[in-house]
Amino acid sequence: MKVLITGGAGYIGSHACKALANAGYTPVTFDNLSTGWRDAVQFGPLVEGDLTDKSSIERAFQDHAPRAVLHFAALSRVDEAMAKPGLYWRNNVLGSLNLFETAVAHGCLDIVFSSTCATFGDQDDVVLDENTPQHPINAYGASKQAVERMLEDFETTFGLRHVIFRYFNVAGADPDAEIGEFHRPETHLIPIVLDTVAGERDHVTIYGTDYPTHDGTCIRDYVHVSDLVDAHILGLHWLLDGKGSRAFNLGTGSGFSVRDVIGSANRVTNRTVPTNIGARRAGDAIKLVSGSRRAEDELKWTPRKSTMAQMIEDAWRWHQVADYRQ
Repeated sequence: MKVLITGGAGYIGSHACKALANAGYTPVTFDNLSTGWRDAVQFGPLVEGDLTDKSSIERAFQDHAPRAVLHFAALSRVDEAMAKPGLYWRNNVLGSLNLFETAVAHGCLDIVFSSTCATFGDQDDVVLDENTPQHPINAYGASKQAVERMLEDFETTFGLRHVIFRYFNVAGADPDAEIGEFHRPETHLIPIVLDTVAGERDHVTIYGTDYPTHDGTCIRDYVHVSDLVDAHILGLHWLLDGKGSRAFNLGTGSGFSVRDVIGSANRVTNRTVPTNIGARRAGDAIKLVSGSRRAEDELKWTPRKSTMAQMIEDAWRWHQVADYRQ
């Protein structure tokens, strides 16, 4: 069975392709390679195309006839979304509309959608579950929420079934070190920390040390990328088994501070991470943690690898061998 993976050359998408291949599917990557990497496409064919170009999506469906879609492709930098909201509405919303219309036209009615807890906005120091009201505060979160609503409308009219996953900080890498996390520019904490360990950066800046937390730095929920894609495979099975559309939050229910992350990197790599202290960044919440009871109860999903030590150990192993980081 072929499954179309939009954004399959990116960080999470490439891990999903490997998991699908291991589960007996043929993952077909659809990616414009603007933020993804050709070298990450190792587990099935690549179709180069852009979601804003409906003709390229049409060709992918004609050539491969996928049975289902895992939809990861999106722009996802909050700072960029604040500066260029039109770019995010055009790419994330129009691109998704083109995808869903094409999928419906080809009778492909099962979609697993990669959303985000940014749809909840700035709700500080609460556990965010599926019943938490959604109040996005930037174009990234708003565009993802719009796609969630679009899926509901397409289900009502066309029977397009969907599973929506909302999650925060994804970390770690493939335990076999075949694929991992790499962005240009890099904005995620753990890769920045490991770049610093490797001598590719002078230091890590800690933005604010006066938060009301156990060590003064803000706290985030992290989930191992392998655990995350396991949930996506379970979501795919949920749909293929004929179950109804559903939204799930994915996280561990606990969090790690910035200093927790740095301290774990010190221990895993047996090196010291140089740090500087900077001012708080506007909009940084004290603590953001995702509740995942529904995923555990209904999907039978358990985040087995999402300890900070495991996430950094796997990321560090890949960091040292990855060719396409050069």
